[in-house]
Amino acid sequence: MPSSSSAASDSVRPAPSSLWRDSDFRRIWVGQTASQLGEHTTLVVLPLFAVLTLNADAGQLGALRAVGQAPILLLSLFVGAWVDRCRTRTVMVLTDAGRALALGALAVAGLLSGLGLSALYAVAFVVGALSVFFDMAYQASLVRLVNRNQLVQGNSALEGSRSAAQIGGPALGGTLVSVLSAPIAVASSALLFTLSFLSIRGMGRREALPENPQDSQRPPRIWRRIHEGLRFVARDTSLRTVCLASAAFNLSFAAVMTVYLLFLPRDLHLSGTAVGLALAATGPGALLGSLLAARLPSRFGYGAVLVSAAALGDAVFLCVPALHGSSALTVPALIGVNFVFGTFSQLVNVTVMAVRQAVTPDGMQGRVAATINFVGMGLTPLGSLLGGVLAESWGTRTSLLVTAAGMVLSPTLMALSPLARLGRTLPATPETSP
Repeated sequence: MPSSSSAASDSVRPAPSSLWRDSDFRRIWVGQTASQLGEHTTLVVLPLFAVLTLNADAGQLGALRAVGQAPILLLSLFVGAWVDRCRTRTVMVLTDAGRALALGALAVAGLLSGLGLSALYAVAFVVGALSVFFDMAYQASLVRLVNRNQLVQGNSALEGSRSAAQIGGPALGGTLVSVLSAPIAVASSALLFTLSFLSIRGMGRREALPENPQDSQRPPRIWRRIHEGLRFVARDTSLRTVCLASAAFNLSFAAVMTVYLLFLPRDLHLSGTAVGLALAATGPGALLGSLLAARLPSRFGYGAVLVSAAALGDAVFLCVPALHGSSALTVPALIGVNFVFGTFSQLVNVTVMAVRQAVTPDGMQGRVAATINFVGMGLTPLGSLLGGVLAESWGTRTSLLVTAAGMVLSPTLMALSPLARLGRTLPATPETSP
């Protein structure tokens, strides 16, 4: 993509020193925080309701998680190609409204007649599908909103908002399910998505869409645009490695979380509040990881930070199967594990996103994000189902050990690739699109 497109986009971006003084960036930050808080609350509320109230077995819990993750596999590539030609603010506003309405309807239905697994499956799929649209849009929006030298700072801020959501979401969801009811917990998520809708809707800057001269006369068909994104990622060594490492991580992590959400209440006999508290520890860790991501890569090198942080964050889950019973040390140990995981996984997330955005032209941002999302997270439904099958066949403790060991494959792939040799500065952006 020629530089003229970037220049046009830069004309509406804030000056490098004014990122936090820019009202539109603040609005998207507030909206992202509320949206992520709603999402993390929902991710805990629906499985806990299924396990604690509906007595869902391992297979049913795995199916519930898989249904919510299936849109990543089904929609990511199409959404990414579409977002590259749309204003991201509009996409984010509509998806927030849709998630608020879906969860609000579920809350009302639950208060009137009680919730069932079929309703949970339906809402999980709808919210998951809308989340794909929101995630693709917000990742592309940052590149259109800030300057290139603000990408790490901007990503650190947005990922920090996700950290805040990870602090409050699981604890809020677990507490509301335990103390009040699942419908009240679902309603709280609907209100958070409404807050995000109102914040992002108030953005005033007119977004400049990237232009591709090849598209000036006749926009290419959707399949051609998808193919361009796939080809661009496949040809770039760094992006290709990110895809493979992300796929290995997300397959194993989805299996881990399915077993984990069974292991905590059933094997360790923890209440919903204790489960939420343990999971919420990921949030403070992720907040620390976001702060570290703004400093460590430029000091020690992007490659060294990626590999070491991924190894430390993924390997810590190997400690969980050693826990027994609901002793006084169990919850603090779980908090420690989740804090370490949150810190280093967030450090990896922010650093990887900055590298991806740096090596991708503006007009390809949506498609590249969608391709990585498709390959990297497309296996999560399979991982969730696999976790349920393993838990039924081998038991939760053995299954947790095996699936946690699988997570270590991700840093291994990065360590064996040129990604590990990235220095203290971001790679250059190509001058043209494929």
